[in-house]
Amino acid sequence: MDLALLLELSINGAFVGMMYSLVAAGIVLIYKTSGIANLAQGALAMMGAYFAWAATALVGLPAWAAIPLSLVAMFAVGALIERFALRQMIGQPIIMAIMLTMGMEIVLRGLLPGVFGTAVKKIDIGIPNAPLFVGDLLLNRTLLIGGAVSFALVLAAIFFFNSRLGIVMRAVSDDQTASWSVGVRVERAIAIAWGLSAVMATTAGILWGATQGVDWSLSLLLIKALAIAILGGLDSIPGVLIAGVVVGLVESLATGIIDPLIGGGTRDVAASVIILATLLIRPHGLFGREHIERV
Repeated sequence: MDLALLLELSINGAFVGMMYSLVAAGIVLIYKTSGIANLAQGALAMMGAYFAWAATALVGLPAWAAIPLSLVAMFAVGALIERFALRQMIGQPIIMAIMLTMGMEIVLRGLLPGVFGTAVKKIDIGIPNAPLFVGDLLLNRTLLIGGAVSFALVLAAIFFFNSRLGIVMRAVSDDQTASWSVGVRVERAIAIAWGLSAVMATTAGILWGATQGVDWSLSLLLIKALAIAILGGLDSIPGVLIAGVVVGLVESLATGIIDPLIGGGTRDVAASVIILATLLIRPHGLFGREHIERV
């Protein structure tokens, strides 16, 4: 294979992985706080993108006003999900809470296209569509900017967990009963985690909406995000960055190298293979904490 093409695939793949990692960071954020794997993260990304599109196309707001409004609205949606759905699962087996998030994913995946229509919606957030040429390399400008924004936001999430509120949320994750006993408002901390997770998903959904349009397929970001969260470690936000690059590279290189040989389809399989291999070889991921229970 031509070296320039290989480098081009690698660069674009790395930035795609960064955009995936923003969705995955929301999954890790909730898991670090409440111990629940949020399987509705893809639908939240789709919902946030639909909200941003509706604010621009239906309401007529400019992108600079529609995007912050969508982020605020989705923070409220995330907090309300915790308050009226997840909080009802207190005392139930944790698998019930996980299945609840899966149910929300399925319902929203069918409901939102039904409300807004199944046609692909275009979001213009001011990123030029023209490709970027660097020597012999052809790079996607939207992916480069989206990947850079995603990288910055994941870094912000890492620093957030070293702040006062972040330390409180980590304490809630380690021992909710002990946190209650010292006066920590556990429900509030978990609600904030859900709100911030929805904001991350919305940002990723808008960036992907600017790249490929908004439709039901944005919910499929869940599979990519799960692969990254599992590979990096469900309780490691720094691991999300490295795992995101790995998943993006694997997808891009598989598409460029293997697809021409077998006729396509490897992009959709790559994330599933990574999930399966990680669970079999290193269940706690590359950077996650290994929990050993004796029975």
